[in-house]
Amino acid sequence: MSQLALSSTSTLPHFNRTVKRLNKVFPIFTGRYAIKYSLYGKFQRKGFSTVASANTGINGGVAEVSEREQDLKHYIWPDKKRPRVCIVGGGFGGLYTALRLESLIWPDGKKPQVTLIDQSDRFVFKPMLYELLSGEVDEWEIAPRFSELLANTEVQFIQDRVKLLHPYDMPTSGGQRNPCAGSVQLESDLLIEYDWLVLALGAEPKLDMVPGAVEYALPFSTFEDACKVNDKLKALERKYFGEGCPIRVVVVGCGYSGVELAATVSERLKDKGIVQAINVNNTICPSAPPGNREAALKVLSDRNVQLFLGYFVNAVKRAADVEVLNQLTDGENNGMQQESKELVVEIQPAERGLQGQNLEADLVLWTVGNKPRLPQLEPSDKPHMLPLNGIGQAETDETLRVKGNPRIFALGDSSALRDSSGKPLPPTAQVAFQQADFTGWNIWAAINDRPLLPFRFQNLGEMMTLGRYDAAVTPSFIDGLTLEGPVGHAARKLAYLIRLPTDQHKIKVGLSWFTKEAIDSVATLQTTLTKVLSGSS
Repeated sequence: MSQLALSSTSTLPHFNRTVKRLNKVFPIFTGRYAIKYSLYGKFQRKGFSTVASANTGINGGVAEVSEREQDLKHYIWPDKKRPRVCIVGGGFGGLYTALRLESLIWPDGKKPQVTLIDQSDRFVFKPMLYELLSGEVDEWEIAPRFSELLANTEVQFIQDRVKLLHPYDMPTSGGQRNPCAGSVQLESDLLIEYDWLVLALGAEPKLDMVPGAVEYALPFSTFEDACKVNDKLKALERKYFGEGCPIRVVVVGCGYSGVELAATVSERLKDKGIVQAINVNNTICPSAPPGNREAALKVLSDRNVQLFLGYFVNAVKRAADVEVLNQLTDGENNGMQQESKELVVEIQPAERGLQGQNLEADLVLWTVGNKPRLPQLEPSDKPHMLPLNGIGQAETDETLRVKGNPRIFALGDSSALRDSSGKPLPPTAQVAFQQADFTGWNIWAAINDRPLLPFRFQNLGEMMTLGRYDAAVTPSFIDGLTLEGPVGHAARKLAYLIRLPTDQHKIKVGLSWFTKEAIDSVATLQTTLTKVLSGSS
C-alpha cells in the first residue's frame, strides 16, 4: 500500500518559490483552484469555513507520493502540530461526534482540528422526515445547513463523496512511524490525511433485491427522498382533483418507517386515497413494544389502511408492461378503475394458504432493506486492514474502534457492534446519538493517553409518529406505559427538540413550533366558536 511520507528536505524552499512563481505567472489559478499555503484563503471567515476545492501541500511539507497520487489534490490542515480528525458522514453519528469534540475541554495544543465530510450540504433529522409530508414542519427546522450549524465552531465542512479509504500501517520499517494514520480520497480527487478517522456514513436503501424497485419505487430515507415523495403526492392530488378516482399508494415494509409513512400518507389523503402496506411478517413492527404496536394498529385501522401481512414483493412493474392483470371482484372494484394506474406491485404469500395478488398503484414507497455506505478500500494485499461483516459493516471493539485499526472509529450503521446479549444494535438515531458521545470522548482519551470507555447502549424507549397530532411513545423507565394521541405527539416533539444538534437551532425551532401551535390553537378556537354561534342562531 502506498504511503504519504512527510519530509523536511532541502527541496521545500524550492517548492515554495515555484508555487509563488506559478501564482504570479498564471493569475487564473488564484481562484478556487489556487495552490496555497493555508486552508483558509478566500474561503476564510470566523469560526467556520466550507472547503469546496483542493489545495496542494501537506502540513507545509513535501509529500513523497506514488504515481497514482501525483495527480491528487492535497488538503492542507491549518495547524501543523495539532491532531487531525477526519469524520466521514454528517448524520447523527458524524455531526454529533464533531460537536462533542468541540465541546470538550482540551489541554493546550491538544485540541484536534476536525473536518466533516458529507455528500449533502444539510444535516437531516431523519426521525421527523414524515412531518414534511404532513406539513407540520418546515425544511429548515429538520434539515438545517451545515454552514449554519457549524458557524460558531472550528469544525471545517467539505461537501463531497468519499471514493477510497487508505488506512496505513502505523509502524514502519526501522521502527519509525508514519506521519499520519491514513488518508481519505474524495470523488473530487481531494486527498485528506488524518490522525484519527471516524466512519459514520450511515446506510442507504437497498432496492435492487426486487425487480423493478429501482426503476419504479421511491425510497424514504433522505431529505431528497422526502422532497420527491412530497412532490409526487402533490402531482397526484392535482391530477385526481375532483375526478372521484382515489390515489393508490403502496408502502413496502411495515417496520417503524413503513408504518409511520403509511399513517402519515393516509392522514394526508383521507378519503381521496387508498393506502396499502405490505409486510413479510404476520404483524407490523415485530420488534416494537406492544403498546406502540397496538397504538399503530388502531390508527391504521381507523384510517382504512389495508395491510397485506405475510406477503413479500415479487416485482414492481409498469402497468402497461403487464399483459394480464388480476381482475378485482365486483365488490372490490366498485367503479374505482376509471383510470388505469401507472404501476403494478406483484406480491406473493410468504406462507401457504394465501394467494398471490397484483396491487395497482400510483406511487410505491420502499422502506425495507438497507446497506452500509462504507467506501471501498484502496487495493491492498492486506484485506484485514478494515474487517467487515457480511453486510459491509466495520467490525469494532467495545470502544467503537475498528478491530486492528486503533486510529479508526466506526459508529451507527457503519458499525457492527453488538449489545451485551450478543444482538446487533438497532440501526436507529438513538444508537448513533449515544455512540457519537462515546466516540468523541474516546478520541479525547486516546489523544491524551487516557483509558477509553466501552460503549454501553441505554435504551431510553421507542417513539413513532402516527400523524399530525398522533404518536406513540413507550419510555423504557416505566414498564407498561405508552403515551398515545396528542399527549404522545407532544412528548415526541419535545424529546426531539431536546436532541437537535445545537442550542441556537433548538431555540429557533422551539420558537417556531410554539408559534405554530399558538396559531393552530387560535384557529381551532375560532372554528369552535363559529360552530357554536351558528348552532345557537
